[in-house]
Amino acid sequence: MPTLLICSATDDLSDLHVVFREEAARRMPALQVRLWPDLPDPDDVEAVAGWYPPAGVIERLSNLRLISSIAAGVDHVLDAARAHPDVPLCRIVDPALAAGMAEYVLWAVLYYHRALDQALQQQVQRVWKIPSQKPAHQTHVGLMGLGALGSHLAGVLRGQGFTVSGWSRSAHHIEGVRTYAGDDALHAFLQAPDIVVCLLPLTDATRKLLGRDVFAAMKPGAALVHCGRGEHLVEEDLLMALDRQHLRGAVLDVFAQEPLPASNALWSHPRVVVTPHMASSAQPSVIVGQILDNLQRLRRGEAALHEVDRSRGY
Repeated sequence: MPTLLICSATDDLSDLHVVFREEAARRMPALQVRLWPDLPDPDDVEAVAGWYPPAGVIERLSNLRLISSIAAGVDHVLDAARAHPDVPLCRIVDPALAAGMAEYVLWAVLYYHRALDQALQQQVQRVWKIPSQKPAHQTHVGLMGLGALGSHLAGVLRGQGFTVSGWSRSAHHIEGVRTYAGDDALHAFLQAPDIVVCLLPLTDATRKLLGRDVFAAMKPGAALVHCGRGEHLVEEDLLMALDRQHLRGAVLDVFAQEPLPASNALWSHPRVVVTPHMASSAQPSVIVGQILDNLQRLRRGEAALHEVDRSRGY
């Protein structure tokens, strides 16, 4: 029986499984939906929807039509998808993702712009002292990544009065935003922002990019807001930059190992805010709808929507 397999080695997807089963029963009643490790005959699996899929699962499925992430990123499934080079690899595009990300980043920017980090440190010390304040245009926010999320965020921050610049690997034009492109322009971009926000996709070129060289190039006293991918960050280099007082602080939402181990030094660092990968996420109804839409399109011989360029990784 044709099967859609939902799988993850890291997260409980049982709630998403329920939504998939309900929607598939309505739209594609002949399609059974299974949740790993409840795996039927591998030859029956027509589509996989995953998040960090268990090792070896996708590779053993011989009749796949579709491999889909359940999020905007696909780096977590790229290696497994190499076993099926001709099967479309797709991501989720949810317009609400940009709005959710903008809310989170705006909060993090205000956390530093309004000196709330200082106020919280003073609370621990029981010190009553009003931190100095300044208008938004005097705080410069630099965005690493100017795709759909970064471009939307640039407009939101500009609307709040902040000075905004952006860097990406390819050239972009955004009204009111000074943009930089390519490796040669990264150092120049990093020198001015008071807050650097990472929204980059994970590729071989961006893996471990947030390390010693980037932190050294950042303005002394600047802060980092990291909402890209955990593997962008070299944690030891960040801790060193913080301990040497070169960086003011960091708000981190993504980590190379999730959940973040209790023993990790980031939890207890006084100038680090840890959040549990909550900046933004696609709604279950959108995830399920887009994956079922794509499966139906492929059955009709049509091209899948939101297919990833595997050579670029996004």
